[in-house]
Amino acid sequence: MAPKKAEAEPRGRGARATLRAYFLAHVGDVLEGRDLREVAGGITEWARRVRELRSLDGFQIETDKDDSTLRPGQYRLASAKPRPRIAAAISKQTRAYVLDRNGFTCQMCGAVAGEPHPNDSSRRTRLHIGHIQDLSHGGSDEPSNLRALCSLCNEGAQNITAPRPKLTQLLTQVRRATVADQQEVLAWLMRKFPALRR
Repeated sequence: MAPKKAEAEPRGRGARATLRAYFLAHVGDVLEGRDLREVAGGITEWARRVRELRSLDGFQIETDKDDSTLRPGQYRLASAKPRPRIAAAISKQTRAYVLDRNGFTCQMCGAVAGEPHPNDSSRRTRLHIGHIQDLSHGGSDEPSNLRALCSLCNEGAQNITAPRPKLTQLLTQVRRATVADQQEVLAWLMRKFPALRR
């Protein structure tokens, strides 16, 4: 397949805006990184501009980490409609703190960063920072109101916050589970909390 040629862009247009226009003109198409670099004017920071389109502007730009049919260096804009901005004003330090506090695990489905997603094995788990109480419902960007969410749960959340189960609910579910499932829960807890092995 021949590389897609970049359309002529008005002078003075920034690389991010140029890349946004190019992605929007090719929704659903598989785009090569080398072509995106050319579209961005050959700048070395083209990949950062693509990440900004994803993280700051909310565009659903997929890579091989999201879809196993894509090869490394390939990108695809899944939809022309961006997702709502979830946590653009949150600092890198706060993001790192929340991800570490949550054990690099989605707080809704339990998927672990970088591993195949349990609900879609063709995608690797990519974590985002989401609000427990959404900003539109009076929530804040404080760490106590933030949690790690995988991209699948984050897409489905859209201001709907699933309450965390209470201890009695968890224990009830574990007690009702099969012995094999109870042993899996115990093994998981021992991996998560090594101090339990003593």
